[in-house]
Amino acid sequence: MEVLERAQELERSNKDIIHLEVGEPDFPTPRHICEAASKALLSGETKYTHSLGLLQLREAVADYYNEKFGLDVTPDRVIITSGTSPALLLLFLGLLEPGDEVVMSNPYFACYPNFVEIMGGKPVYVYTSEADDFRLYPDAVARAITPRTKAVLINSPSNPTGRVMGPRDLKSISEVSGEVPIISDEIYQGLIYEGKDHSILEYTDNAFVLNGFSKLFAMTGWRLGYLIAPKECVRPLQKMQQNFFICANNFVQHGGVAALQGPKEHIKEMVAEYDRRRKFMVKGLRDIGFGIKSEPEGAYYVLANAGKFSGNSLELSREILEGAGVAVTPGIDFGDGAEGYLRFSYSNDIDSIREGLVRLEKYLHGTYID
Repeated sequence: MEVLERAQELERSNKDIIHLEVGEPDFPTPRHICEAASKALLSGETKYTHSLGLLQLREAVADYYNEKFGLDVTPDRVIITSGTSPALLLLFLGLLEPGDEVVMSNPYFACYPNFVEIMGGKPVYVYTSEADDFRLYPDAVARAITPRTKAVLINSPSNPTGRVMGPRDLKSISEVSGEVPIISDEIYQGLIYEGKDHSILEYTDNAFVLNGFSKLFAMTGWRLGYLIAPKECVRPLQKMQQNFFICANNFVQHGGVAALQGPKEHIKEMVAEYDRRRKFMVKGLRDIGFGIKSEPEGAYYVLANAGKFSGNSLELSREILEGAGVAVTPGIDFGDGAEGYLRFSYSNDIDSIREGLVRLEKYLHGTYID
């Protein structure tokens, strides 16, 4: 956020900045989704909904998961939230007491430990490495589980690494977790470039799934997400939702129904364009001298080894911003396991990515001596 805020300051002083730090689709929300929300708004759908969310939307979420993954999720297991962050907050409110532990990979999405620690919990890190394509090994997860472990948190496709967990790892992690529930952040589900993506619900019922509309449907500002929970956990989560959030926005939920039930041709086009940008960015970064052992398989990020240039990712990102006018995310944001790396987002258009790479090459090779 410091890099982004500084970039915005520079822009206000008329400096041109290339944004490769923001994890936000540059595609517009599809028209039919906007029209559905607009129609609902104009029709007076501005009142509170059921605290679990509109039944029509919960049914659409259940149908979506059932059709895609061959499941039998029922709508009464779905809680509609104002984005996935409130869903994660509700989960940790319900699961954690002070001193309880949550096992997660390192690197991790920047907010995960904050949610755990604000509840008095303790993040327990399982380090993954570039040498192993940032794979989260099930046996390492098993070793991290203690009597205080209340959840294992996974994220596939992953932010920041772009790693996609396959059936073998999902199945194995569900087995080694035993009675400890798995929290699966599937917000980038659908944004993969080879093979087929999967849900943890294919392998265990002892899981909570986080997902939403921000990434796949280009709806970040709509703040609409959902949580799929074991049936016995829904009522406690619902009571917290009633107290803290009441419900997600009514007319926004109608947009979510249109997203799940309406045409999806834009998704194929969007994924194909991300794939084109992914290959272009990876090659460009490698040519500059960044270390990338393997291409990201999903989401829209490249976690690139910047050790050739600096071991301090925060300082390097600041230097690149000030010196080259390119905003990138320091690896340290994602844990000490990502220090020495920079995260590049290819959610910007390819012309901006090209210009960003040109500026990076000129700046880095003029500043750092091989």
